[in-house]
Amino acid sequence: MIPFLDLHKINERFRSQFDAKVKEILDSGWYLQGKQNDSFCEHFAAFCGTDYSLGVANGLDALRIIIKAYGFGVGDEIIVPANTFIATVLAVSDNGCTPVFVEPDINTYTINPSLIKEKLTSRTKAIMAVHLYGQACQMDEINAIAKKYNLKVIEDAAQAHGAIYKGKRVGNLGDAAGFSFYPGKNLGALGDAGGITTNDKDLYEKCKAIANYGSDYKYHHIYKGLNSRLDEMQAAFLDVKLGSLDEDNNRRREISKYYRDNIKNPNIILPSTEDELSHVWHIFAIRTSNREELIKYLNGTGIQTNIHYPTPPHKQLAYNEFKEQSYPITEEIHNTVLSLPMSPVLSNRDVKEIADILNSFKN
Repeated sequence: MIPFLDLHKINERFRSQFDAKVKEILDSGWYLQGKQNDSFCEHFAAFCGTDYSLGVANGLDALRIIIKAYGFGVGDEIIVPANTFIATVLAVSDNGCTPVFVEPDINTYTINPSLIKEKLTSRTKAIMAVHLYGQACQMDEINAIAKKYNLKVIEDAAQAHGAIYKGKRVGNLGDAAGFSFYPGKNLGALGDAGGITTNDKDLYEKCKAIANYGSDYKYHHIYKGLNSRLDEMQAAFLDVKLGSLDEDNNRRREISKYYRDNIKNPNIILPSTEDELSHVWHIFAIRTSNREELIKYLNGTGIQTNIHYPTPPHKQLAYNEFKEQSYPITEEIHNTVLSLPMSPVLSNRDVKEIADILNSFKN
């Protein structure tokens, strides 16, 4: 069996360091907003190239808090890609804002900048740039639009830790960014965790307060805030793993290149990137019109797969108000996409076996 993602094997590499951190935290008796959090946030900001980094409870909260800190609410619109995980949209609607969907580029799966302008109105406040599957969006074009129309650019970097776009890391390509450190991410905690990066001191201070019940100091509440804090254990684990992130991402790039060079099945459309550094291959998503048959075939050979994602947000019951809207490129992707095993602990033998078996698939 080749698992889709072997989290035990990924984290076992750090066991001795994790054990030492657990002992340190238990001995300290300090579990929230302590030196582990400070250390990780300092190191993650330096990694991303930003002035500030804030740990929060999860990736959804990171985006929710950024939007809340900007003061966007009822009547405001935020541009989002139609092709994304639902958390992107939940962060918008949870603040009372209206998500406005824009189709992706069929080749990159990320938002198509050339389609954004036609969706702008006097109510548009921000563009949410989702670096889907680990690939950085076309940020030059997005930032140019934002500058022209006085919009904020919020990066949803939940899947792209460490990706580099024209010399800068994701998380430092817009006004603010939200990260998820869910266990399966390229930089994953051992539970839920998230983060915010920005170069805007005022925004950082406001996000920090909002995440702590809206409090700037104990029992003094200046905002209607949330309870969303990164605990010391997860911060410590993330700090340990951060040191290996570039190495792990480079291994993902090696695997991706092998897949792209060696999978030759005409029934399979491979993902692409124009710049290897701009993609960290959180997900290696192929497309095929024979998805169910291919899944069954791969399962029969012991290869696990996943679908990211079977149903787009505008077709979810939660967003029933958008069900009549049509986004054919998004729907084509969601109907045909299939994710292959991808992680830094996949062996060369496993990767070759996956490519060979895919090449033998006939339908």
